[in-house]
Amino acid sequence: MEFLVRIEIRVPADIDADEEARVRAAELARGQELRAAGILRRVWRVPGRRANWSLYECADASELHEVLNSLPMWPWLDIEVHPLAMHPLEDAAPR
Repeated sequence: MEFLVRIEIRVPADIDADEEARVRAAELARGQELRAAGILRRVWRVPGRRANWSLYECADASELHEVLNSLPMWPWLDIEVHPLAMHPLEDAAPR
């Protein structure tokens, strides 16, 4: 099942710069693991914001929740999930 996910990053104002850098590096590494596993299919940055739209492929919403919870920045993320269903036009679209 595919999910379109909007993520806004809200880094705490009082965080130590070294800790923020450590968490960001861990987030990048986890994102690369999810891409390699085919779970994180695409990512688009929102210009001018600490935000992105991502396309995830998971068995169900519970698996997606586990995946998102595994992100090192999880405590700092404002996440909105949109489950996607196939549109009838997709079946008719030439490939």
